Amino acid sequence: MKLTRCSNTETQEDVLTDVALDDDWHIVLFNDNHNTFDHVIDCLVANCGHDALQAEQCAMIVHFNGKCNVKSGSYDELAPIHQLLSEKDLTVELNP
Repeated sequence: MKLTRCSNTETQEDVLTDVALDDDWHIVLFNDNHNTFDHVIDCLVANCGHDALQAEQCAMIVHFNGKCNVKSGSYDELAPIHQLLSEKDLTVELNP
């Protein structure tokens, strides 16, 4: 908030900026026809820090809904994880 003086009158101006929060990034996993549940679960446990139950739940959500946010955080944290999941042949996107 910025205070300005205009003709001996103080007014307040709200300055809004469009800023993407650094922690507002998501890895989205999409359903495909070639990866097994076990492979997806193993990848989520190994790369996203999920326990087996959480990874299984994400795999089920992907299976029935077509996609699931599997990890949120900063871009710098998620970019390498996104790359590893892509290299494991999972269909993933990194979105703000």
